Amino acid sequence: MAPKPAEVVRFIARSSKRIAVSVVGGVFVVGGIAMLVLPGPGILVVAVGFAILGTEYAWAAAALERTKDLAARGGAIAKGAASKVIRRPR
Repeated sequence: MAPKPAEVVRFIARSSKRIAVSVVGGVFVVGGIAMLVLPGPGILVVAVGFAILGTEYAWAAAALERTKDLAARGGAIAKGAASKVIRRPR
């Protein structure tokens, strides 16, 4: 038996926030992944996407924490590499 139109409208109304969060967060994550190879702040945009998705999904909140850890480690490596300047004698 097919659902009544009123039931479909109620389901969409209840699910509209989750659908919107999924679409917007997904666009940010996909755009951020593209920016990892294209010019742009890729890891930052991926983190924003996971933060948006994390409002509705527990797996996305966990992925956001892993992304933050990865960004912090990358920053520490970059900071350490910048301080190790090799000077050649003249």
